[in-house]
Amino acid sequence: MAQVTLRINGFAYVMGCADGEEDHLLAMAAEVDKRIEAIKASAGLSGESRMLVMAALTMADELYELRKNYQTAQPAPVAEKPDPKLARRLNRMAKRAEEIAEDLEAP
Repeated sequence: MAQVTLRINGFAYVMGCADGEEDHLLAMAAEVDKRIEAIKASAGLSGESRMLVMAALTMADELYELRKNYQTAQPAPVAEKPDPKLARRLNRMAKRAEEIAEDLEAP
């Protein structure tokens, strides 16, 4: 398992990932950082947790709209067997995001 140091809003986060996924993880962190910079430019400085939540919400909104547009543009997909590797990866990322949020909220 590889480890990557991500820089988001000036903070360093060491994250584990599967070998070969380092560049992808760095690209995702850069996208989050880009969103936070845009939030700071439009809304000003705020707490770290709040900016992470705002960035997550803007990304979730974009994902929601993309899915909605995809569903209306495409016929209903045939149910396929879920990708277990993707599910594990998403679960690890969600768990790590929760750990980061807990660390940020700790006094």
